[in-house]
Amino acid sequence: MSDIVDLVGAASERIFSAMGTHAHVLVVGGAPELLERAVERVADLERRWSRFLPASDISRLNAAAGGTVAVSPETYLLVSRSVEACRLTDGLYDPTVLAALVAAGYDRSFTDPACAVHRVSDAPPAGAPSPGAAGIELEPTLRTVRLPVGVAIDPGGIGKGLAADLVVAELMASGAAGACVNLGGDVRVAGHAPTDLGWQLGVQDPVRPGSVVPVRLRDEAVVTSTRQLRRWQRAGKPFHHLIDPQTGRPATTAMHTVTIVAGQAWWAEVLAKVALVAPVPHALRLLHRAGVAALLADDEGRALELGDWSGRVLPS
Repeated sequence: MSDIVDLVGAASERIFSAMGTHAHVLVVGGAPELLERAVERVADLERRWSRFLPASDISRLNAAAGGTVAVSPETYLLVSRSVEACRLTDGLYDPTVLAALVAAGYDRSFTDPACAVHRVSDAPPAGAPSPGAAGIELEPTLRTVRLPVGVAIDPGGIGKGLAADLVVAELMASGAAGACVNLGGDVRVAGHAPTDLGWQLGVQDPVRPGSVVPVRLRDEAVVTSTRQLRRWQRAGKPFHHLIDPQTGRPATTAMHTVTIVAGQAWWAEVLAKVALVAPVPHALRLLHRAGVAALLADDEGRALELGDWSGRVLPS
């Protein structure tokens, strides 16, 4: 994941827990209350989007059994971005993998002390292709969503990135001179950094554990995704949370960690997930087509740089 480093000066910041992970919000300039508003906004988006909260918009959608549901503007945006991402990645990113995630054992938050993913005795699921997002109906005027019967969505592959984008945009619109939001390794920055050195972040080196790669950002995002963190065992076999929509089971590609730099965090998160799920040649073609900077690491300890990655790395 990515961490904000060497940020000092006329800025306020808060480190807290949200969306099942660690969060870090930093605000440069603007009214003093902007920081608190940003922290509350992250919590607000979690209440709308968490599949683990029964009253969330996502839970209501998933429980509607084919019915049409009116949702908040933020949730409508989340679902529409998810459908768009599925189309742009030829289905390699698929928000309808929830049933497969639950079947694999990821049926409650990792922050839950009774988290079911720590069970080790259950037999592995058989797996089946995910239904895909083509049947999701969006009505922009009434802001309604209808999921086909038997289809449920999981915002985990896009939600933190979109939340970081939204909170940073709102901070800037409210008068901040600069802003940085980090939600579990999904980082979005904009405006002025608190030092003349610009926005500098440390991305964990996927090849050398304990080391960081210092990178510089402008008004953009950096996202890291890995199958090395949210892992568990079932029937003696390793499982993780990155589902291959074509099989309905945890992906088995050679890549274990991917970091993407892109203009928006939601898109960087989508591409990072796809690069861990798709066959490597297909993933590389997609990243080249997207024109992003990327750092990928495989199970053999090899690193691969794409796009302008080397131009982002600061001298150590």
